[in-house]
Amino acid sequence: MLKVYNDLTNKKEEFIPIKPGKVSMYVCGMTVYDFCHLGHARVMVVFDVIYRYLQTKGFDVTYIRNITDIDDKIISRANENGEDFSDLTERFIDAMHEDEDALGVLRPTEEPKATTHISEILDMVQRLLDKDHAYVGDNGDVYYSVGSFDGYGKLSGKSIDDLRAGERVEVEEQKRDPLDFVLWKAAKPGEPSWDSPWGPGRPGWHIECSAMSTCCLGDTFDIHGGGADLAFPHHENEIAQSEGATGKQFVNYWLHNGFVRINEEKMSKSLGNFFTVREILNNYRAEEVRYFIMTSHYRSPLNYDNEHLDNARGALTRFYTALRGLPEAEPAGGEEYRAKFNAAMDDDFNTPKALAAMFELVREINATRKEDEAKAAAMAAELKAMGDVLGILQDDVESFLRGDASGDEALSDEEIDSLIEQREQARKDKNWAEADRIRDLLQEANILLEDGAGGTSWRRG
Repeated sequence: MLKVYNDLTNKKEEFIPIKPGKVSMYVCGMTVYDFCHLGHARVMVVFDVIYRYLQTKGFDVTYIRNITDIDDKIISRANENGEDFSDLTERFIDAMHEDEDALGVLRPTEEPKATTHISEILDMVQRLLDKDHAYVGDNGDVYYSVGSFDGYGKLSGKSIDDLRAGERVEVEEQKRDPLDFVLWKAAKPGEPSWDSPWGPGRPGWHIECSAMSTCCLGDTFDIHGGGADLAFPHHENEIAQSEGATGKQFVNYWLHNGFVRINEEKMSKSLGNFFTVREILNNYRAEEVRYFIMTSHYRSPLNYDNEHLDNARGALTRFYTALRGLPEAEPAGGEEYRAKFNAAMDDDFNTPKALAAMFELVREINATRKEDEAKAAAMAAELKAMGDVLGILQDDVESFLRGDASGDEALSDEEIDSLIEQREQARKDKNWAEADRIRDLLQEANILLEDGAGGTSWRRG
């Protein structure tokens, strides 16, 4: 039985999809005006793991992750660059896909863009106006009337009265209430715009997701996900808009991943601890970053530092070392550990416990391989199958363990193989001093040797 923590009810619940055997899931995606950062990477990986596991359980999953390709930041950046906003967004959409591919993130079923769903956005705004959930300001902007929706605050637990009491921003003349938010922005000179019944303009951010999600998945769907920073006001506003327009419950299960911290501090450009995915991948492999993200439960904070990334490297090295040298086989003999793995994932996608089950299986493989290689190989196939669910252990074993030569003085694979052959010959000749000299030379180059019955293998430390 799969259970998920539902932020709408603040409790763990059995997951029961609207349609048996099918899952509809929407995740708030990127605003494409810059390269993806570590926070984006966490959203990508977290919901990719959820997507993969739902498929593993036999569900037919329709996974929608939108692209915000028009908003204030995009317009501002395009103006700074002196380029058309669409050229900017297409460039960073391509960059986003490159980062996703590097991290082993599967493409969603569909990636709707705001600019290609203007008609659906206009239709939803009109429905809200017709139902008195919205009004047109004197400046041509269309606003959502928060006070018109009785359920406002049910996701975040915030009350309208408390929000109004804490409101410090002066009410815009066009707003009837300081909590009201914009659905349609009247065009300013030089800005991209689309025609509407209220004049040229562009959509507000919140309405984009309501229109795209209901367009792709229907008025009510199973799962809505995103970062914890979106729960309020973005997701709260999505609920108000969508349910105000349709009169139906918008989403059954709300899932939010936790914040990312850098060395126990909030990630922020102003603090100088802001990292893009590309910057991190200059020092760590993508699979190490993916593994690191899964070491914390998706709802918990994730603290980034080099030690944690180094630990991820070490953990993956243990996994790949357990797979090394074993022949291909069908998964068998690891049923106990697969049961623990599945139980962990069924418990609100608990990846740390799932990884712990994989480590238990690694110990069993290592203990078995000397006595029964065939049995160890079957268990290794089981380990690989678990890795497939999490999107790890996707590299060639030797390629991962040998790594990439870096630095002008690093030994190439060919040079290492040659030195190992010379060491083997020295050992055959009982020239122990020469064999030790070569071993020490390799150790100084951070090359770790593993002598076994089948010969000597190596990996970069």
